[in-house]
Amino acid sequence: MGAGRGRSLARLVAGRLLIGAGLLLAVSLLIFAGTQILPGDVATAMLGQQATPEAVAAIRAKLGLDQPAAWRYLQWLGGVLTGDLGVSTSNAQDIAVSIAPRLWNTLLLAGLAAAISVPLAILLGGLSVIYREGIVDRVLNIATLAFVSLPEFVIGYLLIFYLAVQWNWLPSSAVVHDGMGVAERLQAMALPALTLVLAVLGHMMRMTRAALINVVASPYVETAELKGLSRARVLWVHALLNALGPIINVVALNLAYLVVGVVVVEVIFVYPGMGQYMVDHVTKRDVPVVQACGLIFAGVYIGLNILADLAAIIANPRLRHRS
Repeated sequence: MGAGRGRSLARLVAGRLLIGAGLLLAVSLLIFAGTQILPGDVATAMLGQQATPEAVAAIRAKLGLDQPAAWRYLQWLGGVLTGDLGVSTSNAQDIAVSIAPRLWNTLLLAGLAAAISVPLAILLGGLSVIYREGIVDRVLNIATLAFVSLPEFVIGYLLIFYLAVQWNWLPSSAVVHDGMGVAERLQAMALPALTLVLAVLGHMMRMTRAALINVVASPYVETAELKGLSRARVLWVHALLNALGPIINVVALNLAYLVVGVVVVEVIFVYPGMGQYMVDHVTKRDVPVVQACGLIFAGVYIGLNILADLAAIIANPRLRHRS
């Protein structure tokens, strides 16, 4: 029985990985096609409007832009599969080398936001269920609904206005660099991290609440309450474990959003992450950098969604048997 379940789980993981690889291949094609239909010309953008046709042709030949699009896509895809993301057209630097520290900064920011938002969402979702239909539940639902309705840039600018400008508690820009101490770095990252927390907390809290309410309605929970156990003990000790499947799924999906959704937040706070790096090179029409950043963001998003899917299936045996 154990070996059979192990083989079934292995097939399940392999199937999800194949689906993820297919999705990533399709996304790579869309990213490449999208960058090719952008208005303007890379060579003209590099040389300026006064460049001669000969100079433009020479740059296009140097960058391989005179070759068929299908061949350029295959060359780019082959390079990506071997770890070669290409060279930036704006500064001739290796893209993989330039992206590495910025990707680390983005993952660090998303990780900090997740470390705060995940336990807070579970705690608030549990409190909302414990005091269901009461004043605590109503206040939490109204507050989270308000933050869910606000875009990240609105939350970010509000935090800058009050916490940085009005009260001068935190720096308005999140400039980090090598050699910074932990406390100094955390202080610089506080506002963008808080923006991300507020952006995802409402959705995670409301979905956690819904999952717990669904479990609390089960007969075994009613039996536990009839035995004299407090609602809080029943919730945290019994109901939470059985609600972990959907909660893990929601958490993983929001982690994917955190990594991909940092673009706007990084631009607002001038945080040196992947999002800021990509936007800077979009303005320079640096197509290789935009392609590399887009593919990395897509890979992280697809990977975390696959993990969410697998976590939900592993946590729920009924889903595992259906799969």
